[in-house]
Amino acid sequence: MKVTAICGSAHKDGNTETIMKLVLRELQAQQIETELIPLCDLEIQPCRGCFACRGKGQCTAIRDDFGGCFERMVSAQGILLGSPVYSADISAKMKAFLERAGVVAACNPGLLKYKVCASVAAVRRGGGLTTVDTMNHFFLNKETVLVGSTYWNMVYGKESGEVLQDEEGIKNMKNLGENMAWVLKRLF
Repeated sequence: MKVTAICGSAHKDGNTETIMKLVLRELQAQQIETELIPLCDLEIQPCRGCFACRGKGQCTAIRDDFGGCFERMVSAQGILLGSPVYSADISAKMKAFLERAGVVAACNPGLLKYKVCASVAAVRRGGGLTTVDTMNHFFLNKETVLVGSTYWNMVYGKESGEVLQDEEGIKNMKNLGENMAWVLKRLF
């Protein structure tokens, strides 16, 4: 069993990656393989809406790093998305990735069906719920199984590492990892 985590932050080892690693650590403790893909290292262009992906299971119109990332997501049993809050919503990289993934999945039904999914947000002050909702809406219309926790999946902090001071948020991330593991073990 494997969970692929896709981090939409522009900062390597920032707050979003930190909270995602907390979730992944809980999965690893349950003998579930994990991988973290930071989008900051990749070139992801926005969708052109050309639908060349129909029946192909992959975007064939744009040559960038999307294909490898999407392929790894499709091959996993679980998906964790994470984004910081930029202008009260997900980051531009995450938006471009989800637009492309959404069109490919819609044009190739069943690619993400029954995958166990969750999303998390690193929040300075506001916009966290919108950010989580955006990623959750992607999951909900792709026939995935969405996992929650004891509260909204967001952790507060501005400077890198500051999220570790949000005790309630940290507990929520750990619980989310435990919940994902529980669901994965029952489905797979």
